[in-house]
Amino acid sequence: MDPVLRTYRSGLFAWVFWRSLGRLGTLLLLWGWRWDSTSALGLKNTATRLDADSKLPIMGLMPINKAVESISEGILPAVQLATEHVHNKFLPNTSKLVLEWYDSECDNAKGLKAFFDGIKYGPKHLMIFGGVCPSITSIIAESLKEWNLVQLSFAATTPVLADKKKYPNFFRTVPSDNAVNPAVVKFLKHFHWRRVGTLTQDVQRFSEVRNDLTSELEKADIQIADTESFSNDPCPSVKKLRDNDVRIILGQFDENMAAKVFCCAYNENMYGIKYQWIIPGWYQLNWWKPVASSSCNVKNLLTAMEGYVAVDFEPLSTKEIRTISGLTPQQYEQEYNKMRGSAEYSKFHGFAYDGIWVIATTLQRAMDSLKRLGNPQTIRDFNYVNKDLGQIFLDSMNETNFFGVTGQVVFRNGERMGTIIFSQFQDKIEVKVGEYNAIADSLELINNTLRFQGVEPPKDRTIIQPQLRKISLPLYSILSALTVLGMFMSSAFLFFNIKNRNQKLIKMSSPYMNNLIILGGMLSYASIFLFGLDGSFVVPNTFETLCTVRTWILTVGYTTAFGAMFAKTWRVHAIFKNVKMKKKIIKDQKLLIIVGGMLLIDLCILICWQVVDPLRRTVEDYPLEPDPAGRDFAIQPLLEHCENSHMSIWLGIVYAYKGLLMLFGCFLAWETRNVSIPALNDSKYIGMSVYNVGIMCIIGAAVSFLTRDQPNVQFCIVALVIIFCSTITLCLVFVPKLITLRTNPDAATQNRRLQFTQNQKKEDSKTSTSVTSVNQANTSRLEGFQTDNHRLRMKITELDKELEEVTMQLQDTPEKTQYIKQNHIQELNNILNIRNFTDGNDSDKPLMKNQHDSRSQVPWGTTLEPSRTKKDVPEDINSPEHIQRRLSLQLPILHHAYLPSIGGVDASCASPCVSPSASPRHRHVQPSFRVMVSGL
Repeated sequence: MDPVLRTYRSGLFAWVFWRSLGRLGTLLLLWGWRWDSTSALGLKNTATRLDADSKLPIMGLMPINKAVESISEGILPAVQLATEHVHNKFLPNTSKLVLEWYDSECDNAKGLKAFFDGIKYGPKHLMIFGGVCPSITSIIAESLKEWNLVQLSFAATTPVLADKKKYPNFFRTVPSDNAVNPAVVKFLKHFHWRRVGTLTQDVQRFSEVRNDLTSELEKADIQIADTESFSNDPCPSVKKLRDNDVRIILGQFDENMAAKVFCCAYNENMYGIKYQWIIPGWYQLNWWKPVASSSCNVKNLLTAMEGYVAVDFEPLSTKEIRTISGLTPQQYEQEYNKMRGSAEYSKFHGFAYDGIWVIATTLQRAMDSLKRLGNPQTIRDFNYVNKDLGQIFLDSMNETNFFGVTGQVVFRNGERMGTIIFSQFQDKIEVKVGEYNAIADSLELINNTLRFQGVEPPKDRTIIQPQLRKISLPLYSILSALTVLGMFMSSAFLFFNIKNRNQKLIKMSSPYMNNLIILGGMLSYASIFLFGLDGSFVVPNTFETLCTVRTWILTVGYTTAFGAMFAKTWRVHAIFKNVKMKKKIIKDQKLLIIVGGMLLIDLCILICWQVVDPLRRTVEDYPLEPDPAGRDFAIQPLLEHCENSHMSIWLGIVYAYKGLLMLFGCFLAWETRNVSIPALNDSKYIGMSVYNVGIMCIIGAAVSFLTRDQPNVQFCIVALVIIFCSTITLCLVFVPKLITLRTNPDAATQNRRLQFTQNQKKEDSKTSTSVTSVNQANTSRLEGFQTDNHRLRMKITELDKELEEVTMQLQDTPEKTQYIKQNHIQELNNILNIRNFTDGNDSDKPLMKNQHDSRSQVPWGTTLEPSRTKKDVPEDINSPEHIQRRLSLQLPILHHAYLPSIGGVDASCASPCVSPSASPRHRHVQPSFRVMVSGL
């Protein structure tokens, strides 16, 4: 067991007794021993009479008995060697140091008895050399002032003895345990460690060091993140250090507890490149070998110990400089080892050697001081009541300054300003990596000896590196390129729509509303550029402005495009789903009002939003993430958001308004999904666009909300939804028009009109009546009928010419009558079929065919001359007179039958030659068809 710990336990009672005795008891003992000493030695004249050998007695206090694990085996050879060197090289021949050893046994009671025995029965001791066990040493050192004695210790490292008010006459050549604290602070500063934690065994010795270290750390402005102490089980304290993210641990515990501490560190994974342990360096060699437990074997222990730094005073100087004895520290060590032989080694031997030299130099300075002052006394005149000589010894001790085997020997307030060494545990051995000179306050690290397990020294904390989550530049570039293509496409469609606005195909689809759709799509495209601008492109103030701008642009763009599509879909639904409606006129101006109303609602919401609770730039912190490269720091993800105090309320208002409008638009699109309108020839495509916009917006809003912590994913989803919706809408509205206009616009218009008529007859007969009531449809159909009217008039003119030619040929060649019957009757029937196309009556058969079928047995002209009999027909039918008469009567009939179909004379007009009831083709046209034909 450590003798220091044994003295704390065994001397507790004696210490309490001595402290209770107080100053009064000390004075009584002092005066009692003073009388005894003066009566025995004769202070008047006999004190100046010296023995023949001129001895200088020094009291030596040290545990000598091996039963208490004495350190005397390693100390006595060094003291003997120092005494020889002092006698041979320093003191005059008339003076000789004599050490009288007294065994303290590291017991308070026995130590006090040995001390008083040395004073009472021994020679007149000039000084006290020794003091190993802290408890007995502190008791004796506290009373030295009353005895005018100076004590020099070579092994008492307890920090409590550094109190000069309590122990003014105590000195030591060994640095105290507190002497390592300035060295540790210097070491921490060298590696820029500004945050540490302490782990202390609950023992007074370590607690005192910890308290002094805390004071030194506060002076150096080093943060103590956590202070933990333990008695038996260090694992809870180690775990708390880990939880508090302590990376640099300053430990104060003995070697037995050190094994438990490193086992706990291994279990808590507190070793490696992220941690640095700094512990005492006075442990025995290979102290870790006997350690073994179920939770931590030797292999695990060595893994956790690798790289720790041990701090201790330097037992021997490494500098090859000749000391006061004329020997270098290396030469002294060789002589010491020869003299020690097989005796136990002690790391305090160098301090004991330098201690003898301190005493010798002190006595020499004292003698010089007496000569300088002209004092007739000598140091041999000292006694325990001679305060003057006692003060001279004390002053001479404070003036000590020489280079010994342990380095520069200097006292500052009684404390040795020694050298502190730093050793690192590397591959199962401790390697010296640097030293600290307390006198110069300098730290010197040996090059390439200190090794950290990482590429650099560990951090004193988890370095939190803020990292703003930014939108990937390649992703932004790709989506921006797609957006630019979409803008070019929108511009092309706008140019196409404006250039061909007077074309029948474009005019029928409301070019003004189409322009609004294009404008809304372009605004939506433009918002993509703004959504991709974050902290990597703009400063915070600009980003805050972009929050408002992009919200306004996207909202207005969406409302403009979707509102135009919604208005056109509503018009189709209003026309074709209200079967009771006789007449309904819905002009483009009314649709523009609808879109304007939607925009007005948006502007009201946005203005209130901006005035009451404007959007601000906020930065959201996310949980720490380890460095992907494995470096010793954590990443603090930061994400910029556009938010305000009541973001959910404003978004709820916008989403509710847009959602209801979108659902209503989808409903209208579904209701009009089977409508194909000649006048509104893009109604089906508009319905499809409304579907796409509605579904994609719902999906995009949901996914964007769920991925708000992933800016790249969120931006990609939002941009793709905008691009998809805008592109699909523009393509559905304009690509069919572009294709139709480039192929055959007239045929396309006619085919769509025929398709409309057939589909409407099959679906709902009442729906067709409402089509003719639409102002837009009337205008478009009027243009179509005017074109047909002109074309049919040209056809009539051609037929008139052909009939004239046929008449002339028949007058010259009667044999061609049969040709007229077989060929030209079919042409006349084709002319009448045009009327069937116009009025849409598919049940009527061609007039000429009816007449031909009903009169297959009757000659062509018999109906026009009833005075003739059947038997006369074969003789006169081919005569020129009969042919001319028939032609002169039938041509006017054909003209009257055809004119109503092309907007001419009404079919109800009576022919001057033929009664209206003579033929089914001469029936009065129904009012509804008259509206469709002549009303346009």
